[in-house]
Amino acid sequence: MERMFQNHEVRVSRTIEGTWDFTVVDEPDLSVQAGQSFPYRMAVPSCWETHPDFSTYQGVGAYRTIVNIRREASVRLIFKGVSHTAHIYWDGVKVEQHYNAYTAFDVVIPDVRPGEHTLIVAADNRFSEASALHIPNDYYTYGGIIRPVVLEELYSPYVRQLYFTPEYKSGVWSAEVCAVVSNPNDMERTVKVIGTLAGIDFSLGTVTLAAGAEKKLQKSFAFPDVSSWSPEEPSLYQLHVRLYEDKDAGSSPLDDLIERVGFRTVTTRDGKLQVNGKDVVLQGFNRHEDHPMAGAALPVSLMLHDLDLMRDMGANSVRTSHYPNDERFLDLCDELGFLVWEENHARGLSLEQMRNPNFVWQCEQVNREMVEQHYNHPSIILWAILNECASDTEEGREHYSRQLGQLRALDASRPLTFASHHRERELCFDLADIVSFNLYPGWYTDEDPKALCEQARAWADRAGGAGKPMIMSEFGGDGYYGLRDKARVRGTEERQADIIEANLAAYTSSPFLSGMYIWQFCDCRVTDATGWLLSRAGAQNSKGIVDRYRRPKLAYDVVKRYFKGSQNVISNES
Repeated sequence: MERMFQNHEVRVSRTIEGTWDFTVVDEPDLSVQAGQSFPYRMAVPSCWETHPDFSTYQGVGAYRTIVNIRREASVRLIFKGVSHTAHIYWDGVKVEQHYNAYTAFDVVIPDVRPGEHTLIVAADNRFSEASALHIPNDYYTYGGIIRPVVLEELYSPYVRQLYFTPEYKSGVWSAEVCAVVSNPNDMERTVKVIGTLAGIDFSLGTVTLAAGAEKKLQKSFAFPDVSSWSPEEPSLYQLHVRLYEDKDAGSSPLDDLIERVGFRTVTTRDGKLQVNGKDVVLQGFNRHEDHPMAGAALPVSLMLHDLDLMRDMGANSVRTSHYPNDERFLDLCDELGFLVWEENHARGLSLEQMRNPNFVWQCEQVNREMVEQHYNHPSIILWAILNECASDTEEGREHYSRQLGQLRALDASRPLTFASHHRERELCFDLADIVSFNLYPGWYTDEDPKALCEQARAWADRAGGAGKPMIMSEFGGDGYYGLRDKARVRGTEERQADIIEANLAAYTSSPFLSGMYIWQFCDCRVTDATGWLLSRAGAQNSKGIVDRYRRPKLAYDVVKRYFKGSQNVISNES
């Protein structure tokens, strides 16, 4: 399944699911050598760690499948996630390479003949200097084709991307609609772009595209009769754009693209966070895409189960720690009214690690792909960068400034933040719209949560964050499922419940907070390594309120009592 709704009525598109041939190779280029044997079958999408022979494999795995093209066309292949570096071969020829497991990429192959064609994907999840972001970390870098693969047959210019930006003014909703139109053909084409949204037809105009060219068309339109999207009433609409030959007024459409959108605004005023003009306090969880039966390739049923458990506890928000999430999970958040903090992929990097020559371009790429691909999700209300990196240094500040500036240029409609653990040493709060702290009173320190929260507010005010909303972006403690002891020692479920209760009691009673995210929703697998990772018993981060199989710990009911007892309600009125 590509999305939670239909993307096309005209374009020929299909997901390439099922089982593919699989083998391991020493280097990606070896995967296309003549006579290469593929002795295994591997599900797509999935993580190869779910196969008994590859449960701890780190290296290169090659996938092979045969696809059939019905008539001559340009073929567009869309890979929603390959971990972490993908090498794509079409009929033995390398056609694309992409870095980062958590953002999609595509490749267009022109003039493909009808018949059978061989597609090979070599996935590489090794840690090396070539990867600045995928490093040994407090979560696991799974290998393989972890998200869906889509094949499209293009017979004309096509709509590559839609961007929808709502605005509420004088009691009426309007929106800017932007369509990116591409021409994969070898001849010039002129097309007109027609759209429909909420029963209103509109035109984006006519565009002439040279061979291989791409152009944007954008206009603003009023939509007076739509309902706002809010957590209580997550109203969604289909934005449907079609391409027609400009000279044929009564012709059938050449191509189309459907996006699902919602009308809502996000602002930060008077030290608070607002959705549709109403103050909101975010209550939620940090969540990793991780499950012992699926790795990072969760099916929709498990995604929905996670959200159902969060909602049962009274959460209204989720943070995609620490990378862009599967867009089907974001689709579910749109449908259910969850508010999403989505962030780029970089966690805990030291200044030395940020000096990796690949760091700048790899961050720039994931930032751009994250925003471009997830722009239309009304559930996403915050973009974030660089969790717990070197924002306490002048050199690090240059990276934060550049990346936050990049995000603002890509999307001016959402506030920006980053999660810091540097306390009074933080140097970058003046660059963000919201100040966010990762602090663990009761676990890593013996500090009082209420006093520490107030102290953090003072640190932020002195460091350029005065007047800005504040979020406690991480707090919690280990609790090993089933470990019970009336002495309530560290690691027991009782001790974890105590820590969560002390933190929530402090934060839900702090009027200056605009949000709190428990670390974390579920236990997750981590890199099996030495150094500080040795502190993760069983190669697992056990701070989840539920374990890896989603079995609730004692802290579950504590969270439910505080989150459901809160009066922090968002109005669905604009």
